[in-house]
Amino acid sequence: MLTDTTGERVGEITAAVAGHVRELRASRGWSLDELAGRSGVSKGMVVQIEGARTNPSIGTLCRIADAFGVTIAQLLEPVPPRSVHVSHAEDAPVLWRGPRGGYGRLLRGVNHPALVELWQWRLAPGEAYQAPDNAPAIHELVHVLSGEVTVAVTGSERRAGPGQTLGYPGDRAHTLRNDGTEVAELLMVEVIPGGEWDRRRSGHQ
Repeated sequence: MLTDTTGERVGEITAAVAGHVRELRASRGWSLDELAGRSGVSKGMVVQIEGARTNPSIGTLCRIADAFGVTIAQLLEPVPPRSVHVSHAEDAPVLWRGPRGGYGRLLRGVNHPALVELWQWRLAPGEAYQAPDNAPAIHELVHVLSGEVTVAVTGSERRAGPGQTLGYPGDRAHTLRNDGTEVAELLMVEVIPGGEWDRRRSGHQ
């Protein structure tokens, strides 16, 4: 869910998502049913999002962004977008909260010519983030600033510590996990292929 220190900030982000989803859907001539089918998000949820009446989860945002072939960051961008954007990490939206104080914060995204997102992650000891299913060919890079993190991808696990970087396919089921005794601080770069993704044709719903 979109989380922040103030309800006003969450309201701004929710409104931005609503505006972008309406505009992107209209520009493609898609009905509500078409977007629901392509994204695997229920029509009722799409209506709630476009009406700025819900606080969507990171998984829901991923599915809608994938359907349009854009980044989550583009959905969160203020309307109209700024040509030069300087932001503080504390002002960036938190899209995931762990049970022990961890979080995943979307710092910034680039939508042209490539699709790239920059994330800040904090995992407390014992916390794990299970990533939602993503569009094909997404790749992720995780750089460990402090602590240790284990990345598990379809049965394979690798652990990295401070100064080390992990690279792995982000379109497979994967988990970020802190098995250590110290807080893990991470930077993640997500590289996303362009193009719309229709989950009905891929078999993912």
